[in-house]
Formats: sequence, structure tokens, C-alpha cells
Amino acid sequence: MDTVIKKYLEQLKVGRKQSYKNLALYPLLSTYSLDLEYLMLDEALGENLIEIAEKDNAGSVPELRVMNKSPRMILILDGEELVGAKQNRIVNTTILVQGNATIVIPVSCVEHGRWPYDSPQFQSKERMTSSNLRAMKSEQVNFSVRDSGEFRADQSAIWDGIAEKANRMAAPSPTGAMAAIYDKKRPSIEEYVKPFRLIDSQVGAIFMIDGKVAGLDAFGKPGTFSKVFKKLLESYALDAIDWYDPNEEQKALKSKVTKFRKAAFSADFESRPSGGSGYRYPFGIQKSNRLCFGP
Repeated sequence: MDTVIKKYLEQLKVGRKQSYKNLALYPLLSTYSLDLEYLMLDEALGENLIEIAEKDNAGSVPELRVMNKSPRMILILDGEELVGAKQNRIVNTTILVQGNATIVIPVSCVEHGRWPYDSPQFQSKERMTSSNLRAMKSEQVNFSVRDSGEFRADQSAIWDGIAEKANRMAAPSPTGAMAAIYDKKRPSIEEYVKPFRLIDSQVGAIFMIDGKVAGLDAFGKPGTFSKVFKKLLESYALDAIDWYDPNEEQKALKSKVTKFRKAAFSADFESRPSGGSGYRYPFGIQKSNRLCFGP
């Protein structure tokens, strides 16, 4: 499978840069289209085809119960936020849930100060955790999987990361909720994402903040990327807003993208169970970078 992923990387074409202030992206284009049908999380929730709840009445911070009520598979992405129940969570790893299946998924809390029920089930606000926090969490999860076989993150480090960002961005919350940061910075986020556009055959993008590669997200077909593009873009925009210095000149050079891609070609892949259908192949280039490939 590592050969398949590397061949996929090699055939990707890099499109023309799009940018706003200190955020830039290079579209990734491909004529390849994976012959696999599935729903995205937001689609499934919108059509009441998936039920996500606490693992049991008592609740378990790092685990949630997912029931797919559809015969179709459902794709849940690493870092997607689930809102409600006893406390808001983010998903620890990308999971493809089989049709008509009930599974337990690994999550992390992004609302430190709440445990009473807010709602019986979780919903989506179409958000992901910020790109930097997602990269940190992914590194922790990868280490946990190698060490114990469990998809666990450092919960204290995640809470600290949210608290520090909330303090910098003047977005206090009585429950320490990541959601408060998005709510406070919504006008700035909308300003950032407005100049960016999807283009034909786009299956992903390489994102850059302050002239440095922040992450790569790509999928097996353009239709999937188009459904999560805004959510992903906002997660990078949140970090770009946080780190923006108007006195710094930003140069998102394509040469850095080329260097990043070459490093990805030579990266080592580790085959691990995904927690749902199929396998995951975690690999990294630098701690500050994030790479995500979906079906």
C-alpha cells in the first residue's frame, strides 16, 4: 500500500498559488478518481443516517459510540469536531465506518470545563480543530498507536493548546471550549477564506502559513475534497490569523512546496489498523507539518 500512496503523490500536479495575507495554498490536481462510494460526516448527520453519542450513560472522555444507520459507508475525518452530549470532542484519526455498523471511535476533549449533558447526541458545526493543534494531536496519536495500539492523544496538552490560543485571541469560554475561538474570530475567518477557490480536478492542497508549509490534505476524488474544502481552509485560517504579523513579508515560494513533496515521496509509512474499515499509514516529515490522505 505504501507504493500505492507514493504513486498517488507522484502523479499529483501542483496548480497556481492562491493567497491572502500570510495564508497560501497550492492546489493539488489529479485525473485519478477512486471508485469507492461513501458519505461524509456532515452529509450523514444532515440526513440523520448516523448517530454519535457517549459510549454509555456514564460517558468516557476518549471514546464515543457511532452507529451508522445507512447501508453506505461514512467517512469521519481526523480533527472533525463533534458538538454536544457531555463535552465537545475532536476525532483522533480518520475512520471509514462500514454500512449498518456500530463502533467505538477514539476522540479527544476540546471543552475542558463541562460534563453535564448538553444534548443526547452529537452534532456538527462543520468545524475542525486548528491545523497546528491537529498536527500535534496526530503526532501524539501515532506514538500511542506504536506504543500501545490505542489511538490516544495527550489530553492535557490539547487543553493547554486550546487555552493558550484562546488567551492570545481574546476568546474566553467558561468551559474552555475550542468553539469560543471560532465564534470570536468568525469575521476574520470569513475574510481569510473569501479569496480562495476550488478549481477543476482539485483533490487536495498544500497549505502554507507565514511562508512555511503547514500541511497537505488530499483525497481520492475531487468530490470528496470539495465537500471538506471550506472546513479545512478555515482550520488553517485560524492559525494564520493567530500568527499574522503585518510587518513581516510573506513569501509562499513554490520551491518550498516542491521540497516538501520530495520529502513526502521518501517518507516511511507504517501500516496500522484504522479503527474502522481498512488501514491507516501514518508518516511524518516534520513535527510542524501535517499530511492527510483520505479515500
